[in-house]
Amino acid sequence: MALSTQASPASHASRTAGPSQPFVLPAPYLPYPARLNPHTARAREESTEWARGLGMLEGSGVWDSADLAAHDYALLCAYTHPDCTAEQLTLVTEWYVWVFFFDDHFLTLFKRTLDRRGGKAYLDRLPAFMPLDPSAPVPEPQNPVEAGLADLWKRTVGEMTGAWRERFATSTRNLLNESLWELSNINEGRIANPVEYIEMRRKVGGAPWSAQLVEYVTAEVPASVAASRPLRVLMDTFSDAVHLRNDLFSYQREIEEEGELSNGVLVLETFLGCTTQEAADAVNELITSRMQQFENTALTELPPLFLEKGLRPDECAAVAAYVKGLQDWQSGGHEWHMRSSRYMNEGLATGPSPLGMGALSLKDLLAATGAGRVRSHTHIPYQPTGSFQLPEIRIPFPLTLSPHLDAARAEVLRWAREMGLTRPDPLLPGSDIWDERKLAGFDLALCAAGIHPDATPEGLDLTTQWLAWGTYGDDLFPVVYGRTRDLAGAKACVERLRLFLPPDLSPAPPPATALERSLADLWRRTAAPMDPAARAAFRRAIADMLDSWLWELANQAQHRVPDPVDYVEMRRRTFGADFTMSLSRIGHGTSVPPEVYESGTIRALENAAADTAGLLNDLFSYRKEIEYEGELHNAVLVVRTFFACTLPQATAIVTDLLHSRLAQFQHVAALELPLLHEDFALPQETRTVLDGYVRDLQNWLRGILNWHENIHRYRPEDLGPGPLPPLTGMGTAAARMFTCPG
Repeated sequence: MALSTQASPASHASRTAGPSQPFVLPAPYLPYPARLNPHTARAREESTEWARGLGMLEGSGVWDSADLAAHDYALLCAYTHPDCTAEQLTLVTEWYVWVFFFDDHFLTLFKRTLDRRGGKAYLDRLPAFMPLDPSAPVPEPQNPVEAGLADLWKRTVGEMTGAWRERFATSTRNLLNESLWELSNINEGRIANPVEYIEMRRKVGGAPWSAQLVEYVTAEVPASVAASRPLRVLMDTFSDAVHLRNDLFSYQREIEEEGELSNGVLVLETFLGCTTQEAADAVNELITSRMQQFENTALTELPPLFLEKGLRPDECAAVAAYVKGLQDWQSGGHEWHMRSSRYMNEGLATGPSPLGMGALSLKDLLAATGAGRVRSHTHIPYQPTGSFQLPEIRIPFPLTLSPHLDAARAEVLRWAREMGLTRPDPLLPGSDIWDERKLAGFDLALCAAGIHPDATPEGLDLTTQWLAWGTYGDDLFPVVYGRTRDLAGAKACVERLRLFLPPDLSPAPPPATALERSLADLWRRTAAPMDPAARAAFRRAIADMLDSWLWELANQAQHRVPDPVDYVEMRRRTFGADFTMSLSRIGHGTSVPPEVYESGTIRALENAAADTAGLLNDLFSYRKEIEYEGELHNAVLVVRTFFACTLPQATAIVTDLLHSRLAQFQHVAALELPLLHEDFALPQETRTVLDGYVRDLQNWLRGILNWHENIHRYRPEDLGPGPLPPLTGMGTAAARMFTCPG
């Protein structure tokens, strides 16, 4: 996509806008043909009678019969579930009638009136109509939304396992409750930034909910893999493509008629400062990228997962049927948008065919066939970066350093020597990556002293040593396993490391390497004082970081530059964000309920902080990683590759995103955290703890910036006269401090 300020030409025969359309619909990437379920008429008739019987039509103040007929949700479900039975199609259609009615009902009652308090009370009642035990009583419904939910839940969940019911109930609650986020943004007149928008759109838009209905009509995913990274990525990429496609078609209605601010085209138009047409084209490219990430995950990550979990043939077939169901949904959802009166859909032919492709321009043909994916595999490593200029980075929080800094500097050297981190490991050829001089130069104690300025001497030592362990491990993996593409060896190493994180503090096996020995020591000292819930969360954060190292190696093996959404989300893990935030929570005890830490508000706060720090490091380390280390995982390279733009343009986008994520952190802390206090009716003691946690994260960000600015690591004079040999020396990850747990 060209990032100019000129409108893109719209003269192609297949791309003509209607007289009132704000942009020309881009050519879609749809590799799977749309098919129509033969039971469409029955589902249409029965779902209409169902809606009428529940009071959703005449007299509801939301819809009448003509509205429902024009929307034609039976056609949506018939296209998105082409192979299900007549009974399944009717039930799924009624679920979609219900969810769209809810959306319009909530809009009428609360969004247009900006009544957040009333909206929260309305939403708080709905979970009671989704009991995990189908025989449990439910309240008396007070409106069509409650009545419809009670009826559908009772008719659906009896055929599914308890694990699916819990997942579906969670997705439904997310879909309902995150409407408050949209309402808050309307109240503030605020347009989200792209990362925040995509994260929240997954919940508000309800595609995870749709994905679980795909399970209902195809096959339920085995519980042993439902929470795995490959299945999570399949759901997330499916969700992103579905939501962003809806944003293209609904832009005119949402922006011009409803005053909505939650639309991907508007978000990119605002963030990139480009025309509406360019923003629409960018959204279309992002849809294509997300669909191709779906395909890559299905082809490269599912087979190893099946082997790892020992799935039976029927369980593998269930996952395959689910994947096919998600693919059918993508093509069918597009076809329905082309036909529904609810959306802007003039100027783009329905049903791509070989003859129809002849009318497309070369650009459209490349988009429709997905040829743009080649770009992510063709980066030439070790290219000179030229005169890369580090932009100004502003972190407006005061810097405070621990008075125990010098002692921590000395202690981390002693500890690393004792653990064996500063000498070659005889069991790992190529592990001579550190010596004491290098470790002293990293000055990880300076980072720890900034992010935990109030730590005790022992606490500062522990934080510094965790930073050293994370940096060492992330340095080690690309050198020992990346050079030889030894993904199996890396996987075996990660599985061994998990043994040194016993949740019950039971004895671990004797450590065989310096990485295992140092992890065992740190886990024993850190986890022992924790309560079981905090210990489990801390262990999960470390395990996520370990898995992210494998993700980086898999991309290197494919020579694949990740797409922007996948990169930003995984960067939090490669950066060790959850890991170090768990360290910041030590001492909070049980004063903060787990559901508060799991809330969208706290996750938004933490994700915004993690993204700020990760992008900061990518800017500082760009030349070192790209020119000297042949790295593929850097935000500037990811943006350059995805948008096919210049280095200055990519740098500007990453810098803008950094400051946008920082502004999001400040926004959540100032405006959304007080709402969280009220929503959970938190006592003053808990509110004080959460306010202190915000200050901890502010110290964290300021300490990270100070560390980057004051070590001899990324400046031209620190890098030497030319690129380092591939995958030698310190590896790639020491340049990315946030693998450090700080």
